[in-house]
Amino acid sequence: MASDTVTATDNTAEQRFAETAEESTEQQRDTSRRQSGVSPLTRRILGVNVIALLVLGGALFQLGDYQQSLVETEIAALKTRAQVFAAALGEGAITVGDAGNEELAPELTRQMTRRLVEPTKRRARVFDTEGRMLIDTRTLESFGGVQVQELAPPAQGGLIERAFNEIYQYFVQILPGRYPNEANLPMESPGNYPEVRLAINGDIADAVRRRSDGALVLSVAVPIQHYRKVLGALLLTADNGEVETAVRGVRFTIVEAFAIAFVITVLLSLYLAQTIARPLRRLADAAERIRRHGRQVTIPAFTRRHDEIGDLARALNDMTGALWQRMDATERFAADVAHEIKNPLSSVRSAIETAVRIADPDKRQQLLLLVLDDIERLTRLINDISDASRLDAELSRDTMEKVSVGRLLETLAEVHEAAAGDKQVPRIALTRSGPRNTAASDLAVWGHEDRLAQVFRNVIANAISFSPPNGVIRVVASRQSGYVVVAIEDDGPGIPEGKSEAIFGRFYSLRPEGEKFGTHSGLGLSISKQIVESHHGTIRAENRVGRDGRVQGARFVIRLPAA
Repeated sequence: MASDTVTATDNTAEQRFAETAEESTEQQRDTSRRQSGVSPLTRRILGVNVIALLVLGGALFQLGDYQQSLVETEIAALKTRAQVFAAALGEGAITVGDAGNEELAPELTRQMTRRLVEPTKRRARVFDTEGRMLIDTRTLESFGGVQVQELAPPAQGGLIERAFNEIYQYFVQILPGRYPNEANLPMESPGNYPEVRLAINGDIADAVRRRSDGALVLSVAVPIQHYRKVLGALLLTADNGEVETAVRGVRFTIVEAFAIAFVITVLLSLYLAQTIARPLRRLADAAERIRRHGRQVTIPAFTRRHDEIGDLARALNDMTGALWQRMDATERFAADVAHEIKNPLSSVRSAIETAVRIADPDKRQQLLLLVLDDIERLTRLINDISDASRLDAELSRDTMEKVSVGRLLETLAEVHEAAAGDKQVPRIALTRSGPRNTAASDLAVWGHEDRLAQVFRNVIANAISFSPPNGVIRVVASRQSGYVVVAIEDDGPGIPEGKSEAIFGRFYSLRPEGEKFGTHSGLGLSISKQIVESHHGTIRAENRVGRDGRVQGARFVIRLPAA
């Protein structure tokens, strides 16, 4: 059995050590988190706002509809020009071949094509019906077929714009696109251009391709006809990047707006986080200091804040104030308990010490009876102290319910009448007043029925003890302005002047003449006040004064919020 006790003690000690170590680790984690540069709350606020903005900015490269509309407009314009150029070639660049058939004159076709295309800055290629290319405006035949290529325009704009263009070019090249890449198709082979084959067959066709640098190449092929006879095909190409330039300009505008919105969002998020996280951190630090150093530390008030942070600070201030008041009350209660218990214990000790030295049996019997009285007094006192000490815990733990004060008073009156029988004790007269002769069901409050019954029993018992035999205890219940008011009156000597508040103090005892000492602990009215105030009500005492100015008895008034 002893070994089992030792083992249980060891297990308890180990459990307490583990709990202490876990609490210490948690405290260190909280301290390190508060000492870190950016609080978790700040990171969350910043992350939520920035992520939402990034999702919106993700549409930066998703301008497909806008780009498609530009492509369609450019192709329509290119198609119109190609048809005009093809009609001009079909009328002015015709010759009769050896077989007597009409065909395109190569030299004349080159000259007319260059003259027609030069103002448009477009690239034109002409193919005959056999697929042979007659001219490419980007090739200089006079210099041995040297191909002309436009150089990239010099870098323009500031450092930010140039950096954006480089980044943009990189993403355009790696992102999947809706247009195929141009594969450096041989110029002399129309088979590599499906639109040219269609044009030779008499149809008008277009195509969109992307160069290696990301720029779009728009092509339109139209047949060259003379009296509906197809003599060749004209391939007109726009590859100067006008579409990409327009799209890039829109995207750069979006980037500028996104950058400005990003900076503003970050600054506002940091400001919002600081207005929330910093006060919360100060409140947490203050609470931690209070835990370590006690009431020397105060909670920041934040009196200028009229928001939830200010409400929290004021609530914490009120809570700590109530905590210190409760601790002070507990300290005073402990001192009062020690004082009240000390007297009967001293009496018991004196009686026993005297009884040991006395040989007279009668006197020894008297001393033993005195010891029994003191023990009964101690028992009563300890029971009342136990009831008062656990009162707060029970009231905070139990759930409130709807209590009918009228029916509760009726039950107490009936129990008192049944217990009195034929004894000459004061009787209870219960009456109700108020609108419609207030019924018992109208006198309802939210509370703990047992504790409210304890309040009324204590006050009624107090009134009975001060009333003359065969007197009347008048209990008047009414409903007034949202409160249930119960007044309990007696015909006793009343309350001494200036003691209407003191009688609710702990261990205050003012008893009628002739009552045996120690019958009451002086906690009844104190407990009653504590219960009433926990129900957000009030209790007060006053004297009943007649017309002649004489005190006719005492009156206790209890006010509780009506349900």
